[in-house]
Amino acid sequence: MNRRTKGILLVGSLAAVTAVATVGVLTAALARIVDPHRDCETGFSKLISCTYQRSSKSTRQLNPIFTTPLNSTSTTLPDSPDTSRPTYVDVTSWAVADCPRNYIARRLLCAAASDAAPAQAADDDSVTGLPRPKPWLLTTAKNSTFIKAFHVETPLDLAGVLGFYRLELSKRGWSENGGAVVEPDRAVIAFTTADGPALLRLTHQDDRTIADLSLRKPAATNADIVPMPGQVRLLLGNATDEEAVITINEQTIKLAALAGSNLTDDPETGRKSPDSQEINLQPGKYKVTLKVASGAVQNREFEVAADETWGLLVGAAGVPLPVHLY
Repeated sequence: MNRRTKGILLVGSLAAVTAVATVGVLTAALARIVDPHRDCETGFSKLISCTYQRSSKSTRQLNPIFTTPLNSTSTTLPDSPDTSRPTYVDVTSWAVADCPRNYIARRLLCAAASDAAPAQAADDDSVTGLPRPKPWLLTTAKNSTFIKAFHVETPLDLAGVLGFYRLELSKRGWSENGGAVVEPDRAVIAFTTADGPALLRLTHQDDRTIADLSLRKPAATNADIVPMPGQVRLLLGNATDEEAVITINEQTIKLAALAGSNLTDDPETGRKSPDSQEINLQPGKYKVTLKVASGAVQNREFEVAADETWGLLVGAAGVPLPVHLY
């Protein structure tokens, strides 16, 4: 190979590297313009006309005025207010990303989903601080005096999501307990953490993997939110402006617009909201059908375990929004 040929090849190689670098810079710059709110963290591009819906509700409770509650026979007030109990915040949030599966547009700004490639991490959930993979289609989160819990639905396969959580949780110092159940379409793993016991439950159905990650906090055993021993308590609410119809466990329940949208009326006790309906279930898997007038029928299958309390909200267009409460 003569000197001139080598020079041409070198110039061509440098031009190719420069072109790749330029494309990377332009893509990053374009992402900042087109995606200023980092919606690409869902794993889908803003260029493909995704519809994003979000909601977050917070309740802040200050220290109680007195150290102990007054009883029916007491006529004197305690000497001083209780300053030992910290302020707590109860937060419930959900987000839905409705995106067409346009491969070319998604690749332009966002990481593409691939069952063969390791799941990438989106930003941690802002309510719980728990990790979530991308792309995600739906998330709900709860941070209360009882629990820190996160629900995410992703088009990734179960093996990829399981590998993602094992890696991310080990980075946080979570220790996996023995007795893990790992099957092709479901996985259940318990963890020991510095903040209390945690549980990861994965199921795969239709075109998505559903991940439920929860860390239960110490709570009073007589709290109103605790289910009957060995059973599952399910609170039903409607976050839409339309009447909704829910069918679960062969029971059909109608919910008026916005009925029970807060699920509980007292974050400290977990007492059911007066306009929220409630059913008790045995542990297991349940098919749920939701319908609002303006939306198509939505079908999901959820797995619940003994001694858990869940909320199920009807979201926009009848999208089911499971919220782990206890």
